[in-house]
Amino acid sequence: SLMRVGLDYYVTENSMLTSGYGWIESFPYGEQPIAATFTEHRIWQQWVINQRVRRLYVNHRYRLEQRFLEQPGTDDYVFRQRARYRLMTILPIGHRDLTDHSFFLSAYAEPFISFGKGVGANILGQNRLYLALGYRVNPQVNFQLGYLNQYVIKADGKRHERNHDLQIGLTYNLDLRR
Repeated sequence: SLMRVGLDYYVTENSMLTSGYGWIESFPYGEQPIAATFTEHRIWQQWVINQRVRRLYVNHRYRLEQRFLEQPGTDDYVFRQRARYRLMTILPIGHRDLTDHSFFLSAYAEPFISFGKGVGANILGQNRLYLALGYRVNPQVNFQLGYLNQYVIKADGKRHERNHDLQIGLTYNLDLRR
């Protein structure tokens, strides 16, 4: 489970800074499940750059995360940090431009790099590959149904797993600039 909120500041029309908070509940899943469910509180900052290459919409997202991970069975939390980079592309279907009430394909790749104290034997924590069919209602609202391939590398740097997930998404961007 993931709930994330943030406040955006537009540097330019195609460049945005965001800071936010995330509440995450992690459950045992996959080939090598975690021992117990735990909660994470996450503070994050990001810089998003948007560009257009012919029909393709390209989005670069650089994110820093400060993570407070609950230690199951205790009242303690450990602090971890990581950086993420996501390269996402959107291709309109049946149109040159992304228009209201139209379908699109979305794809991204996103590695997660750990840094600071507490990093295990491997700094690459995971990599995500995603492909989805989306529907844009308007510039603020879209729905996506997609496949997420999550490659997770365990802290010991030796064990790893691939998780195959169906992802359903609703994006709602509340724009208060006007």
